[in-house]
Amino acid sequence: MHALSIFVTKNAKSIIAIWVVFFAVMAFFAIQLPTKLQGDGFFVEDDHIRITEELSETFGLPAKTIFVLFENKSDEEIKDILTTIEKVEEISSITSPIGIDALSKDGISYAMLDFDNTVNNYPAIVDEIRTILTNEVGVAITGEPVINEDINVASQKDLMQAEAIGVPIAMIVLLLAFGTVVSALLPIIIGGATVISAFGVLTLLSETFNLSIFVLNIVPMLGLALSIDFALLYINRYREEREQTSVEEAVKTSIRTAGRSIIFSAVCVMIGLGAMVVIEVEIFQNIALGGTIVVFLAVVSGLTLLPSAILLLGDRLNKWRLFRVRRVTTRWQRFASFVMKRPIIIIFVAFILLGIAMIPIKDMKLTIPSTDALPTSYEARQTYDKLAATFGLGEEAVVFLLAEREGGWEDADGLEKMMAIQQHLEQYPLVTKVNSMFTSAQIDSVNKWQAAMTNPESPAYLQTVRDYFVQDEQMYLTFSLDADGASSEAQAFVRELKDEDLGVTFGLSGRPKFNQEIFDEIASKIVVALAIIVTTTFIILMIAFRSILIPLKAIIMNIIGLGATFGILVYIFQFGHFGLEPGTIVLIIPVITFCLVFGLSMDYEVFLISRIQEEYQNGSNNTKATIDGLVSTSKIITSAALIMIVITGAFAFTDVIPVKQIGVGIAIAVAIDATIIRLLLVPSLMRLFGDWNWWLPFRKKR
Repeated sequence: MHALSIFVTKNAKSIIAIWVVFFAVMAFFAIQLPTKLQGDGFFVEDDHIRITEELSETFGLPAKTIFVLFENKSDEEIKDILTTIEKVEEISSITSPIGIDALSKDGISYAMLDFDNTVNNYPAIVDEIRTILTNEVGVAITGEPVINEDINVASQKDLMQAEAIGVPIAMIVLLLAFGTVVSALLPIIIGGATVISAFGVLTLLSETFNLSIFVLNIVPMLGLALSIDFALLYINRYREEREQTSVEEAVKTSIRTAGRSIIFSAVCVMIGLGAMVVIEVEIFQNIALGGTIVVFLAVVSGLTLLPSAILLLGDRLNKWRLFRVRRVTTRWQRFASFVMKRPIIIIFVAFILLGIAMIPIKDMKLTIPSTDALPTSYEARQTYDKLAATFGLGEEAVVFLLAEREGGWEDADGLEKMMAIQQHLEQYPLVTKVNSMFTSAQIDSVNKWQAAMTNPESPAYLQTVRDYFVQDEQMYLTFSLDADGASSEAQAFVRELKDEDLGVTFGLSGRPKFNQEIFDEIASKIVVALAIIVTTTFIILMIAFRSILIPLKAIIMNIIGLGATFGILVYIFQFGHFGLEPGTIVLIIPVITFCLVFGLSMDYEVFLISRIQEEYQNGSNNTKATIDGLVSTSKIITSAALIMIVITGAFAFTDVIPVKQIGVGIAIAVAIDATIIRLLLVPSLMRLFGDWNWWLPFRKKR
């Protein structure tokens, strides 16, 4: 850090020039990022994807479908519209509602535009179809590609709305912390430069990695909050040092001291982000990648661009002073004394409050977001809901079974095996219908099929039916379940079925299988991810504070605080409070919140305990050291937490449910951590355990 401080102070102008060029280049790429984002990130490389692609390639089944809704349109009008849409080159087939009763009801009908697995430019396709339908009244489109595109658009609007709320409030918090306009404005500028630069880097990486649409919100949420927090910490230390020495020396000292805290904080956050990589679901990989990039850039800008800017500004950093800020107030001293005199009562009350907040966890219901992630104000959501209400679209849980048999399926043994698989599925109470070669031909035995196929007068459609379900050594069939595709019952069924021996090699796909793979991947890896976070954090804190008890308490307090956070999330989003409709918790929210907040909360833990340790090592007893540490850090911890809360909490006013839940979750977790835990529980426990806080085996007692 000493070498870095010298380098920065000697090359301040060059560093700023490099950052300006870097920012300009990255800004050029950053504006392209929304066009590079596709899908919601719920992707696992497993049977569902493999079987879906194989069915599309071998049997011509659609990989994705766009639905076109018609209201009060004549057959002639529908035909003309579909003829125009047919000009979209990527469409592999169109199913018209004309002449098909199942696709028409009560003046509403819908067509299906099918796409094979070679298509990947869905945003452009959606735009092209919407352009074609611009002047058509009573015609709308929906389906997964359309909904994902609209979520992308909604995410961009949400980002602007959240920044419009969060940044001005963060500016007010910084003004209250520093008292001058320039010192309050500088962290905002640094944060903006960091986030835009991260967007530019992600745009470049999008050629190599598939990036989820949710990256657009999560990266700035994390990057802006951390960048401002780091700048707050650095400027606060710089102003302390500036009272004793020159601008240059104050900058150097701040890099050596606050810089260490910034790096430590970033490392803790990166550990949480890195732990998500073990969960092989695309959205976790995306958040880990985007989060690591923005946190890294926040550290680099905080230790190079920020000090360089302060060096050039000099005492103009305090320009446009609105009021003078007192460093230590009697209010904080009284608060610290109050806490230290009543540790047992405060611990009891704090645990009661946190325990009450944790109660709703027992009712937590986790789901994978689908159409409900999109606000109801969007046409694609309204159209999907209308199709679901009229035709039951999405209500039936359909599973695809693709089997492969050496020697094919057309001999007697192959036909018997196909019938055996069909009958095996039909015996399950949960299976309501099986659609196979035999059921489609309305033939209930192998003998009847063979007789029909050898009959010269056999209808030609039997050949068509056979070719539809059988190709060489591959055969597929579908079956419907009497359960919602997202239910645990449907997931358990396909999980157990996949482990059965049907006498042939087979795989499954469909919504139940997709959900089961996502849930199982997270369930099988979450313990590993949490173990990485907890173990690494314990070791780092133990080395930093030369204590067993301090890291142990920190980890336990974090887990309890996060438990309370999840309980409050269930109360708000699942039970439906504060103007929200009752719903579910998005599957990724607990994992992302735990991984991110566990690292973020270590920032406040280290800042508080470091000051306490410094006073303790300088000769103060444990109680006095705790009081002095609490008094000297309470204001900066509160300010940093407030900034984190307003930046992430601003996403509570957005419309995309997963982003809303992440923002609210992080804001609640930080609020609990910075108040009940850091300002009440930690000092109370420090007082209660006394000198045992600093105990480490094989080390002589102080």
